[in-house]
Amino acid sequence: MLKILIPTIMLIPTAWLAPHKWLWTTSLLHSLTIALTSLTWLNNTSETGWTHLNQLMATDPLSTPLLVLTCWLLPLMILASQHHMSTEPITRQRVYITLLTSLQMLLIMAFSATEIMMFYITFEATLIPTLIIITRWGNQAERLNAGTYFLFYTLMSSLPLLVALLTLQNTTGSLSLLTLQFNSYMPLSSFTDKLWWAGCLLAFLVKMPLYGAHLWLPKAHVEAPVAGSMILAAVLLKLGGYGMMRIVPLLEPLTKQLSYPFIILALWGMVMTGSICLRQSDLKSLIAYSSVSHMGLVVAGALLQTPWSFSGALILMIAHGLTSSALFCLANTNYERTHNRTMLLTRGLQTTFPLMATWWFLFSLANLALPPLPNLMGELMVITSLFNWSPWTLILTGAGTLITAGYSLYMYLTTQRGPLPTHMIGLNPTHSREHLLIALHLFPLILLILKPELIWGWTH
Repeated sequence: MLKILIPTIMLIPTAWLAPHKWLWTTSLLHSLTIALTSLTWLNNTSETGWTHLNQLMATDPLSTPLLVLTCWLLPLMILASQHHMSTEPITRQRVYITLLTSLQMLLIMAFSATEIMMFYITFEATLIPTLIIITRWGNQAERLNAGTYFLFYTLMSSLPLLVALLTLQNTTGSLSLLTLQFNSYMPLSSFTDKLWWAGCLLAFLVKMPLYGAHLWLPKAHVEAPVAGSMILAAVLLKLGGYGMMRIVPLLEPLTKQLSYPFIILALWGMVMTGSICLRQSDLKSLIAYSSVSHMGLVVAGALLQTPWSFSGALILMIAHGLTSSALFCLANTNYERTHNRTMLLTRGLQTTFPLMATWWFLFSLANLALPPLPNLMGELMVITSLFNWSPWTLILTGAGTLITAGYSLYMYLTTQRGPLPTHMIGLNPTHSREHLLIALHLFPLILLILKPELIWGWTH
């Protein structure tokens, strides 16, 4: 565990002591080494599921894929931010890399915590670096508004979780994930117990975000710089899913009755946010709403608690993390050249950047769940287990999948096809740095087609 955490912490002095000329190169190589080392976590040989145990942290087949995704994303964020940070003063560049590193540090501690209280503290602490990145390096003046939304939505929902966890500590005497699963079920029958159930899940449902509590997400995404959008879409939303999958098994037998409205709301939200995507004019906003739509399936899968739905939710989280992050990178490469995110004004880019159009095509297909990709595998597993729970859900999930295909194609056709508008002159060519960045998102997806058991090894 520490062989990843200590090098991550040491990335902070590296960022401050590296000479100006080598700052981005050394940070990138250092973080890439950490990312490659983290792949050793996937080699899980234990029979209990928990490995790399120490007093506070451990990994198991649920947290390992998310930990590796977190480590994999830091070098990609450094690659993506290099261009738009180059005009900033050197101290600000160092602060930026420090914030990204501290975010990775907190996320590693959150995903590997064995105490729920430690998970809660690191879950909340990720707010601070993200907030600074959004409010300091965002693109427009509304970034402060977006930061306020982000902060208050998350804080308001996670205070009930703190109270719920303290209650759990009082009744069971322990908050360790290793022992809680062996506790005898508590007789949860009173109205207060139902409130306690809601308190436990509310923070994660807002973080996911569930439709209805999702208003902070498009704002935060649209205003954040590229690295902020990447980490928000790829890992911070997954914190909600991970927290749900950890805490839902402890809430039995209440979940069976109380999860109905939330599953329905999640599926309805999938259809609604998909429909919103169909009439978006802002490219980043469209990708942000598509995240809400995909996370709706994960919420439904986590609340169902069958082995298939849990595995499907985990696969979908990993696949969505890579796909969504890549789409934000592609939107950013467009933005850096045209200084515009309005889809009506940035059309026909295929004629100017043919290779970029190929990347757009591949990731639009990944977003609509093309057959061999893990996106489809996750969606199918969740949809199948939902159908098994109630055949009526097929109407909502089917509509959701159709709309997803619709807006993915709409996004691709609007940005890439058609004639190039006359106001687009003097566009800079694409750099090999950007192609490498997108390729590094695609390689893990292809690897997961070939060896899917890396991320589906966890059954409830």
